[in-house]
Amino acid sequence: MKKVVAIVGPTAVGKTSLSIKVAQTFQAEIINGDSTQVYQGLDLGTAKITVKEKAGVIHHLIDHVAASEEYDVSRYQEEARKLIEKIEHPLIVGGTGFYIKAVLDDYDFRGPKRDFKKENLYHEYNNQELHQILIKKDPQSAQNIHPNNRRRVLRALFLAEGIKRSARRKKDKPRYQYKIIYLTLPREELYRRIETRADIMMKKGFLEEVIALRNKGIKPNILGYREMNQYLEGTLTKEEALTLMKRNTRRYAKRQETFFNNQMQTIKINNDEQAFDKIIKELALFW
Repeated sequence: MKKVVAIVGPTAVGKTSLSIKVAQTFQAEIINGDSTQVYQGLDLGTAKITVKEKAGVIHHLIDHVAASEEYDVSRYQEEARKLIEKIEHPLIVGGTGFYIKAVLDDYDFRGPKRDFKKENLYHEYNNQELHQILIKKDPQSAQNIHPNNRRRVLRALFLAEGIKRSARRKKDKPRYQYKIIYLTLPREELYRRIETRADIMMKKGFLEEVIALRNKGIKPNILGYREMNQYLEGTLTKEEALTLMKRNTRRYAKRQETFFNNQMQTIKINNDEQAFDKIIKELALFW
């Protein structure tokens, strides 16, 4: 079974610099594990690694698609898995836990994409009536989906026309032999880093980056870009937009931590002066 390492953690925890040192130590290639860094032109707002910071380490799935292009977890899973098969020491680095878990575990995204025309066929049914239809078509799935989660009920109904949702592969079955290093920091220090990074982003020209994207007709519904666009549209002052961006980033970091703690089996390492040595010790007999 192929061996894969992932370095995960909340935004601003310090994954990038540590991952470069780890990659250099094991001659690894890095696969981006951040759902926003796949887009070209979204640089400062996604804290994308620079050419200089890469220090010669090969990176994949960064600046991968145009900012106007659709990119989802299903496509990421397919492309990341192809890379894993080619790379001797694949190292996934990022904070999008769902994307990373979908690659490492046996998530199955087969089935129809969202079809609004099909959904309209059910628009006259209320949530309870819709759930009753699912009970008849795929009772096992119906037990695991709340009637008020209309979108999931609809998807399960459409999947029941082919491979039933309940018959799909289990999500927590590992596809690879892997180790996940989860970098952490004390909450106060992490929040301080988030605040500082936001201020540095603005000084480096983040607002100009947002304006350049707007001029191309691109308004990403992504943290940071969303708040700056509110400022440009006059609904917030610049100071209010920056304050909101910092607050929302803190909240996002908290959600990331919740996912890593509850959804992934990780080796938790505090990102202090001993972090690199601890990671090397964990990986020495693995790779």
